[in-house]
Parts: sequence; C-alpha cells; structure tokens
Amino acid sequence: MVMALVSCEHEDEEEQLANLDDSTISPLVRLWLLRFLVPLGLHRKFILDKEFFDNDLAEAIGLGGQFELPDWNFNSAELRTCLRKLHQKAEKDKADTQPPERLAKNVVRLRKLLNLSDIDCRIVEFVVLHRRDSMLEVIDNLLGKLSDRKVYHTLSVVLGCTELEIRKALSKKGALTRSGLITIDHSNDYPLKQKIDILSSGFIDIMLSSDADPVELINDRVIACTPPGLKLADYTHITKSLDILRPYLKHAVDSTRKGVNIYIHGAPGTGKTELAKVLAQELGSELFEVTTEDDDGEPLEGEKRLRVLHLAQTFFAQSQVLILFDESEDVFSDRGSLLGSTARLHKAWVNRTLEENPVPVLWLSNSNSLDPAFIRRFDMVIELPVPTKQQRKQIVKTVCGDMVNATTIERIADSEKMSPAVIARAASVLRCIEGGMESDRVSSAIEYLVSNTLEAQGHRPLDWCGANRLTDTYDPAFIHADSDLSVLTQGLTQTKSGRLCLYGPPGTGKTAFARWLADQLGIPLLIKRCSDLMASYVGETEQNIAHAFREAEQSKALLLIDEVDSFLQDRRGSRHSWEVTAVNEMLTQMESFSGIFIASTNLMDNLDQAALRRFDLKVKFNYLKSEQAWQLLLRQCESLGLSSPKDECHSALGQFTVLTPGDFAAVARQHRFRPMASANELIVALKQECALKEDGKRMPIGFRLAN
Repeated sequence: MVMALVSCEHEDEEEQLANLDDSTISPLVRLWLLRFLVPLGLHRKFILDKEFFDNDLAEAIGLGGQFELPDWNFNSAELRTCLRKLHQKAEKDKADTQPPERLAKNVVRLRKLLNLSDIDCRIVEFVVLHRRDSMLEVIDNLLGKLSDRKVYHTLSVVLGCTELEIRKALSKKGALTRSGLITIDHSNDYPLKQKIDILSSGFIDIMLSSDADPVELINDRVIACTPPGLKLADYTHITKSLDILRPYLKHAVDSTRKGVNIYIHGAPGTGKTELAKVLAQELGSELFEVTTEDDDGEPLEGEKRLRVLHLAQTFFAQSQVLILFDESEDVFSDRGSLLGSTARLHKAWVNRTLEENPVPVLWLSNSNSLDPAFIRRFDMVIELPVPTKQQRKQIVKTVCGDMVNATTIERIADSEKMSPAVIARAASVLRCIEGGMESDRVSSAIEYLVSNTLEAQGHRPLDWCGANRLTDTYDPAFIHADSDLSVLTQGLTQTKSGRLCLYGPPGTGKTAFARWLADQLGIPLLIKRCSDLMASYVGETEQNIAHAFREAEQSKALLLIDEVDSFLQDRRGSRHSWEVTAVNEMLTQMESFSGIFIASTNLMDNLDQAALRRFDLKVKFNYLKSEQAWQLLLRQCESLGLSSPKDECHSALGQFTVLTPGDFAAVARQHRFRPMASANELIVALKQECALKEDGKRMPIGFRLAN
C-alpha cells in the first residue's frame, strides 16, 4: 500500500510535474497507460480510497516519485488531479514518443511487405508491446472482459484515432486479418490480450529483438523443409499422376499462376511429405511447411493454421517456392466437430484462399476427408498408396544402403504395409549407433524395428510374412486344385485380366497362390482383408471397397480380397440395408475392374448367387493328396535338417485326409521353439493339427510308427 504522496496544491505546476514524472518505461507505453487511465476512465479502479490498485503501475506512470516521505498522506482526489496533469503533459509531448528502434524498423519491413496502413502499423506496435509489457497486463486486469465494440473503442482512444479506422483495420477485408497476422476473436467477450490474437510469441520476440529478414519473422510458424531422402524413381507407382503434376507445377511456378492447389492423400507413412520434397527439388524450388504446433507444442487448430498460410502466401508471393500444408484434415474434415469443419465455418474465406493464393500449395492428408464442397477447387486430387513390392525393395535399398542384406530387403519389402516412413525411421535409428553394433547384426536390428512399428500400427509383423510359408519358393505342385494352375497362369500372363474365386478349407494355399501368381506376372499384389474394408459408419465400407479397386487399378496390381464372404453374403438372408449395399458395391467394382481380381473364401456356400456369376472361374483348393503330403514331408525334413522319413511313415501319413500346406507351415513354426528330432515327431504334430479340424474328426483314432 502507498503510504504518502506530496500535495500538489502549493507548488508551481512545472516543478510539480518534474517531481512526479519519474517514469521507468518508454514514453510511448507511458502515453498508452495514461490514456487507459484518464480518457478511458480506468483511474476510478486504479486510484482507490487509501491505496493504488497496483503500486508498480503508479511508479511506471510517474505517481510514485515521493511515496515514502512520512508527512504526506494518500489523497485520492489530489492523485486524480495529478494524474490528469501527467496525461496532459504526455499528450503535449506525444510527437516525441516512438516505439523501440528495432520494432519500428521491423514494422517498416512489414508495412512494405503486407501493404499496411498507418493505423495497421500502430496496431501491430501496440499488440507486440502489449504482449511483453507487464504494466499493460495490469491494465488488462482493470479493463476486464471486452466485447468487440469495446475493443474497437478502447484501441481508438489508446492509439489516438477514430473508432471507424480501427474497425476498418481489423475487419475481415483489412490487411492485418487477410494476412493472418492479427485477428479479433469474435466468439465471446475476453480480456484484451485474449481478444486480440497475433501470429505467435516467436514473431513478437523477433519483432523486438532482431533486425530480421522478412522470412525470419514467421520462421516459427513456417519452416524450411529438409532435402528429401527419396527420389522420383521411388514413386513410379503413381507415374500417371506425376506425368501431369510435374509439368503443371513447373508451369505454375514459372508463370506465377494463382490458385494452384494439389490435394495428396494416403495412409500415414506412405511418403506424402517426401513426395512434396522430391517435387520441390525437381523444380529447383524451396519448400516451406506450415507447422502443426504452437509455441507450447500443442496442436494448432485449423483456423490458426490457415492464418499462417495466408501470411506465408504474402511473404513468399514474389518467390519461386512451394508451400506444404500437412494434416489438412484439420481444415476440411467434419468428423469430431458439432459445428462442422473449419472450411465450412469459413467457407468464403477458404474459397478465396484456394482461388487467389499466389504460391502453389501441396495439401496433405492421411485420409480422403476432403469435403465435397471444396473438391472442385483443387487442380488435382492424388491418392498415394503404399508402394508396390518392387518399389518397396527399391526404397529399402535407397534408404538403408549397405546396412541391410538381400534377405532383409526381401523380407521387409514383402510386407504390403511397409511404408517409406517406417523404414526411414528404422534406418535413422541404426545410423545413430553406427559402429556400436556388429555389422552382421544391423540387418536383423532393422527388421526388428520395422516389425515392431508395423505391429504397433495394427498390422502383422514381418515374421508373419515368411512364417506362414512352407519354403522360400512356392511350388504349385503342393496345391490340390480342381484346375491346372500352370495353364491358368499362362492364360493370365497373356490377358492380364480375370476374375477368380478361390475357395476351399483354410490352409490349402489360396492366398499363397495369389502371391505366387503376382510374382509370375511381374505385377504388384494388393491384399485387402475384412478388417481393412469393414467400417463403422454407414457408407464407409462401400467407399473402402471402391478405394481398394481404384488403388489396384492405379498401381496395376493383382487385387486379392481375402474372406470375401464377409462382403458377398447371400442378399436373401440380409437383415440390414448396408449388407445389401456392400454386396452391390462389390459387384459393381468387380464388373468395371480391368485387371486381375482374386477373391478367396472358406465358406463358398454363403456367397451371393449373383456374385458367383460375376467370376470368370471358380477354383476349388482341397486337402493335399497322399503323394503331395509325402513329398512335402520329405522337403520339410530336408529344410529342418532332419533325417529322411522311413517307408512306414508314408502309409501313416496317407491316413491323414485333411492335411494342408498350412499344417506343414504351422509345424515348421512349432519347430522353432519346440524342436522335433525326427520325421515321426513331425507326423505326430501334423496329426494333432488335423484332429482340430471338423473334417479331421473322422480320421482313424491312432496309428503306430516304428521307432
């Protein structure tokens, strides 16, 4: 509490003001404080009956020069008189009040860049200093919450202009708002500091402390991207799109074409960001990314990120650069919002952004969540699928170099879910400890990291890719099918088109045949399972089915849909409308698909009759013939390093009428953690596998083998 103050009554006015005017802040901020207190009437809350609201503020404006003299009493009426005189003198001397030198220089730079008016510049100066000066924060406490109208009035008084000028400067059409530099939060009444939003605290720091290059002013919101780790050759699976996109972007950059926007979507890790970097490198342009986090590492909401994009467009308007806007679902997706997407809430603003942006923007999204109302405003919409197996092999070689051997390259590339980001992250970890691990262990370490990441993403680990296979080389001789698979393969090699339904008990080699066939044809294999396509929301399953066929068409892949009975159930037994629409969508896509489509099922009897007619060929995969089982046993003993089985094993094995290649694969996996010492033990393990099957329950109860 302030204890005393000299009486102003008997002193000469100039001498009195000289005694009082002992300010500890800049003249400009002091003038603003006095305008808050006097013309805006905050002195009523500041000068109380027996004390000041804040002693430091009293010191700052010049009322505290002689507080501690014992014979002066606190007199609120006299203090208000002195305060008015201080304000009058400050107004008289206002021509000499200037912002800090660095701030003034940076505002001049902004003025030229953003075409700001005098009022705009004064607002920028005020907001920057308001965020950093503690005395102005005290004023916020005195002001309390403000409506939009009170904000305009307050700023007009403090900055010495008309309320109309402030309204115009902060309107949606004003340079400050259009650039995204400063905006008013119209959603509610807030204290002044919250009501007026500025780009970032980093921007404020640079404005006050650095003679900054214009780009540096926004470098905490728009960052320069690092060089790509991949090459254009790693994206041949989207050649058709790139053949259009590359020359179009080149034309856009060279001709400074406005309104160039490219939407690229695909699952996380498929290489969208790397593609943007590669394209920028190909064009010889810099790539700048709009950040997704604020100063505290918290996610930036869509509207604020759009403001940053607006500002970046202004800053780079005369430069040959590209802008990357990742996670664009923040702007365009309605999901999770009761009011709709940011784009819908600010439709006119977003439309102008997409029509008038002088710098090309690459919008990236992890899902195809683009609002249909905005699709037509994008020049191109490109889906980036997981690379084909050949592309995955090339990416592993590019990213890992000499760190991995041929076996590891094959195993990693074999996973349909392996994305460029996953292998790049694993490789970067191993490079950090290069020299700290024996070279022959690096390959297995990379496999381990990739496998763990895949499993954490909800995919099958790498072990699965090879563990379910009996040998490294698939052999159709071990498939008991009712069609000649070799002849079938020759025909498909010529036509490159066909719709096949593979049916039969589990483990008979349906999926393995599709893999082998894709390798024989030299085309990618795209596998979709029930879990990949089924969705919770109405209509999404149909979208996923359509997406799978489109992805296969674009990448010229053999499409395998496993467990197809989940989608092609007989519609006569359907209880829900979505069951019918899923079947209809599948049939529609099958008919229009020009490549090779394979559907596999264990439950042929459940398939829709109309669906069955759509298949060019139905192939039944059955249990192994006796001789096939015997030859497979011989091969497995050799593979596991066991001695050849004796003749009596042949007849014993012949009793198993429900053996499949999958049973042999299961027993081989058991051998890894429960080694088997002889062919006899292998046969016992195979018998146990058969006994678990419904058809296997009719098998002979027992058999004997010679020791």
